[in-house]
Amino acid sequence: MARRRFIVWNGATAALTGALASVATGTSVKTMLQLKPTTNIAILEWGYSFDAVPTSLVKVELITTGTVAATVTAYASGDVIKYDDAGSAASAISLGTSASGYTASAEGTITSTRPLADRTEWGQSFSQQFPLDREPGVQANDLLRIRMTTATTINALCYVIFEE
Repeated sequence: MARRRFIVWNGATAALTGALASVATGTSVKTMLQLKPTTNIAILEWGYSFDAVPTSLVKVELITTGTVAATVTAYASGDVIKYDDAGSAASAISLGTSASGYTASAEGTITSTRPLADRTEWGQSFSQQFPLDREPGVQANDLLRIRMTTATTINALCYVIFEE
């Protein structure tokens, strides 16, 4: 069976009529994007951009947090975009405020993390594509997050391309 690829952003994309709006980071750790797969997934690429060059360092993490979820704005099914085959089946990720979504309002009490990538950044944008057969994996029902920590609020967009 062929693997299926999807892209998600830290915002609602199902009914976009203009550019996707950036989201404010706040001044403490904030989950900008969270995925809860119901099957094992591989991360093919991730990235982020800021509306302006940061005036202080921004820490950006791609992590898993086991089964501890942030409280997020839930994705609608149309927000999980079919990346390479528009005619394929929808993604099997779990949707909901304690599952997959963006812009956390509460972080949850994390007991351990599994860092997949980590950046401390002055730059305005970054993307990382993982080599074939070396993509980090996320187990079914674990949570994948992009978290940002800043001293000064800045607006950011981030995304993950994954394969089921």
